[in-house]
Amino acid sequence: MTTVDEFATRFSDEPGYFDFARSGPIGRTVREEESALSSLVGRSRFGTLDALDQEDERVRTAVSVLTGFRADQVVFQPNTSQGLMHAMFGLTGEIALSPAEFPSNTFAVTRAAESLGVLSPLWLETDHGRLTPGNLRAQLTSATVAVVVSLVDFRTGYLVDLEGIRQVIGDRLLIVDAIQGFGVVDAPYEVADVVVSGGQKWVRAGWGTGFLALSDRAVDALVPVFSGFVATDSETMPMDEVLPPMHGAGAYRISNPDPVAQARLATALEEIAEVGVAEINARLAEKITRVVDLADEFAIGVVSSRSESERAGIVVLEPEVDQLTVLTASLHNHGVTVTTRDGRVRVSPHVTTDEESFAMLKAAFVSFASAV
Repeated sequence: MTTVDEFATRFSDEPGYFDFARSGPIGRTVREEESALSSLVGRSRFGTLDALDQEDERVRTAVSVLTGFRADQVVFQPNTSQGLMHAMFGLTGEIALSPAEFPSNTFAVTRAAESLGVLSPLWLETDHGRLTPGNLRAQLTSATVAVVVSLVDFRTGYLVDLEGIRQVIGDRLLIVDAIQGFGVVDAPYEVADVVVSGGQKWVRAGWGTGFLALSDRAVDALVPVFSGFVATDSETMPMDEVLPPMHGAGAYRISNPDPVAQARLATALEEIAEVGVAEINARLAEKITRVVDLADEFAIGVVSSRSESERAGIVVLEPEVDQLTVLTASLHNHGVTVTTRDGRVRVSPHVTTDEESFAMLKAAFVSFASAV
């Protein structure tokens, strides 16, 4: 096993980086793996390209370890959005989701509804942006066949109660956009039917990486609308005929994947598995508490949850309306990277966020407090 401290030494984030909910800088191990395979592709020595085909099984196995889904229930995707598109275009019936979900979800549902005419969205009301089992229960209808939730809400940082939602929705499909928590939240993914994530945020595998995991129920319920020539049961490339898609997650492939991207994702997930998601989550919880305590010290409003059971890696600050520009400028002037959106400041550290970074964050808060 690798300790959290040993894991952290493999990264070289710039001090002041508090924006992992946007993008996670990749570490040394992933960069070295990418370099090795890119070099292999660059030379293309005799017999070496066949080795790249092994990356598909490797990455599916790595996803399996962290999700509990079987490797054959996993298919590599270049990003979360494409995986969600596969799921939404494959559904028939009423699908429930909040209009405040990340646009990857709302766009996929709307595009599928408009294009095929077999899917209809049920737009849910939330409790101040939080979808809970309690407020979901009363809004479901007899026509609802699936529910879409984000594991962690990108605006509020709220960690959804997957087990509670599963109990409420019964045998309807549960579709989880996991990107804002995958790799740092020890979630019960086994209660979901569809889990989709990208690897460029908390997993720290870079862009062009992701996966779609489907339960056996989901495989039976979904139609692989976008299914390419690599997604059949044929062991060779189908020539002069169009074969039906295979039965399984592999049907949701359009073309050959990027093996270097698969290697980046597999490497990052293998590193996380060596440490353990629970251990990463525990260390991250300490970092989150420090951010909240600093905000409290300087009387900056915290609107994300203070309960550890309802938060992952995001702290949302909401200063007074006339103080937002001052806070944003103070953070910028002290080299602190965050995301500002809709009058709020999203602060998202990782286990690699060091003392120098927290000193920079505190200095920014001191400047803010002095200015206001």
